[in-house]
Amino acid sequence: MKIVILGGVAAGAKAAAKARRMLPDAQIDLYTDDTHISYSACGLPYYIEGNFADYHLLLVRSPEDFEKKNVHVHLQNRAAKILPASKQVLIEELNTNNAYLVNYDKLIIAIGARPVVPPIKNVNLNNIFTVRKIEDGINIRKMAESSKNAVIIGGGYIGIEMLEALVRQNLNVTLIEYAPTIMQTFDDDISNLILEQLNFASNGRFTILTSEMATEFSGDNEGVSSVRTGSGKEIPVDFVVLCAGVTPNTAIARDAGIAIGETGAIKVNERMETNIEDIYACGDCIEENLLITNTKIWLPLGTNANKEGRTAAINACGGEDMFYGVLGSAVTRCLSLTMSMTGLTEKKAEQLGIETISVTVTKDDKVGYMPDVNNITLKLTAEKSTGRLLGCQGIGAGDADKRVNIVTSALVAGLTVEEFFKNDLTYAPPFSPTIDPLLNAAQILMEKLKKSKQQDV
Repeated sequence: MKIVILGGVAAGAKAAAKARRMLPDAQIDLYTDDTHISYSACGLPYYIEGNFADYHLLLVRSPEDFEKKNVHVHLQNRAAKILPASKQVLIEELNTNNAYLVNYDKLIIAIGARPVVPPIKNVNLNNIFTVRKIEDGINIRKMAESSKNAVIIGGGYIGIEMLEALVRQNLNVTLIEYAPTIMQTFDDDISNLILEQLNFASNGRFTILTSEMATEFSGDNEGVSSVRTGSGKEIPVDFVVLCAGVTPNTAIARDAGIAIGETGAIKVNERMETNIEDIYACGDCIEENLLITNTKIWLPLGTNANKEGRTAAINACGGEDMFYGVLGSAVTRCLSLTMSMTGLTEKKAEQLGIETISVTVTKDDKVGYMPDVNNITLKLTAEKSTGRLLGCQGIGAGDADKRVNIVTSALVAGLTVEEFFKNDLTYAPPFSPTIDPLLNAAQILMEKLKKSKQQDV
């Protein structure tokens, strides 16, 4: 059997490794337009920040590692066209501009996503970067170590992580976000609290501009030198980092007749099969099932990509495996502030036509006399009619993320708030108060749901 894999970061590399273990004698070829494979793109901001000096620590497996397992990696070879009728892929060799056809018995598409480049005037000037590949991290770190001023475009997860990275590099940083607040995947009240806490922590080291747009970059052959905003601000800058989001790579799939889902990403079933026989897809180029509502979501995360790559490989190799979906779980950090979420927010539930009840509590994350005690804010959301727990958002300088992780299991199990309140969580002064803030939030939410039902009678 000949297995061809397109893409080699998280999902593609995982698929190659799993396929080799499944079929020791199969021919496996991996094609990527990248210069590296099997690396942690999520680790790039922390490399840029200076947490470690050698970017090679981001590399999980090298092409040589795969070659030892008889998996052939073709770097800087881009898949240009899929020909399902003849079971072939047209490959372009980027260094030579040569093109050639490769045959496959099973094809796994793992071509990921690409950064969104906003339509800002002169966006092609030098020293304007995106954050996606190893080279991006290397180039941004070099600029950070020799610069004074930087601008970040976008206040989502990557933008916030880059804010921390560049502040830690002692740069004067301005983050520009077109929306009224940052971290828009959270509910507005939590996003506003994130913005408030980051502004409080700034101490003059950075500025966050919301409801603002970058409209023009100015510079010369050396690179960008200033950023102009819609309100007329002129910000001097040594370099810019574009963090305006990513979009799934789907053009080659669409051209081949592979179905695209409602989210704009490739449509697959639980076996990672596309609508075309012997073609599988996985990773940031596909849409997933949101377990809570059985609706579609596009959530480009490394955790999902690795699971999906494994499932695609098992099924391509004749095995049986299912990837049922995701909860939308995510976490990040900016300076001392942790931001985490799982499941549905109020606004997402509203978009789906679900009536909700929520509570928000702010508590110490451990016993108050402990020297490292910190506040955390938790927001729990439940379905009004059934009391089913729908989601949790947690932020703070304390251990907010571990509370969110507890809720993920409750969402998978479909627990009501009342059922969840029976949880027997661990306690010791260095880890939590006697009544954990999560259970405190659940108790308040349970009482609020009961009052709501009484009022409806």
